[in-house]
Amino acid sequence: MTTTLWPAKRPLDDHLCTTFASNRSALKSLPEPWLKQWPDVWLPVATWVAQQKNTLGGVPVIGIHGGQGSGKSTLSQALASLYKAALGWNCAIVSIDDLYLGHDERKALGQSIHPLLATRGVPGTHDSALGRQLFADLKQLEPGQCLTIPAFDKVSDDRLPESNWHQIVGPVDLILFEGWCVGCHAVADSQLDEPANQLEATEDPDGHWRRWVNQRLASDYADWFAMMDRLIMLKVPGMQAVLNWRGQQEVENRKHARGDHDRGLDHAGLVRFIQHYQRLTENALRDLPEHADLVLELNNQHAVNHIN
Repeated sequence: MTTTLWPAKRPLDDHLCTTFASNRSALKSLPEPWLKQWPDVWLPVATWVAQQKNTLGGVPVIGIHGGQGSGKSTLSQALASLYKAALGWNCAIVSIDDLYLGHDERKALGQSIHPLLATRGVPGTHDSALGRQLFADLKQLEPGQCLTIPAFDKVSDDRLPESNWHQIVGPVDLILFEGWCVGCHAVADSQLDEPANQLEATEDPDGHWRRWVNQRLASDYADWFAMMDRLIMLKVPGMQAVLNWRGQQEVENRKHARGDHDRGLDHAGLVRFIQHYQRLTENALRDLPEHADLVLELNNQHAVNHIN
């Protein structure tokens, strides 16, 4: 198979490529810039992921990392649809966003540890223990056995009632684990001394919040992320792209809101919100390509420029 972006050092299974090519219609939900790159990018990516499953055996966990709005959820849904249509695989999608602690739980964290923890996003604001248990349960799911996965509504900024949770029936062939901080690593304390932005300078001047978050990355999140077998990185161009894309995402969130409250964000709110994520996003842009198994570099038009 000849492609213009896929690296020659990563050979692809021709039979799988042909199988997926004949099921392209399963990916009709992909955005237009990505559909245009089907033969150069997404067909080889789908083939590569399937090869990892065949190599590893069992129920592997494929992590998908990317800054906010990069397309992690879109890619996960597309891969799951393609594998179901082409191979009959049952893929479980676990979004780290769905494992956020509830609004009241984060409010309590904000009161007991640091006010910035009331805002969802950073490590420590998810139920990481539940995430680890979900992976273990999904791998062992018997035929016909049903497992529920929490669902989070971003407009109401809260976990939805159990009646609205995701359901998956076993057995599971592949777990796709997507999230903005999936795969992130802790850094040395010395790297936390200087504030990354105005939010940190004014609301975390002594660094307590960012050090607590870093400790979570070094402990329970490190254990959680160690359960991944492979990691794909959607590498965003920078924080301005994250702000632009997250703004587009906010519009979509409002269209699909299911909660009882509207805690959505205006532009000023988004600017502040993104600053909670800036340090870890920039750390990931610098360091994560060395650890990821596949890196897809996105441009400002949301297309892939390069693959490593």
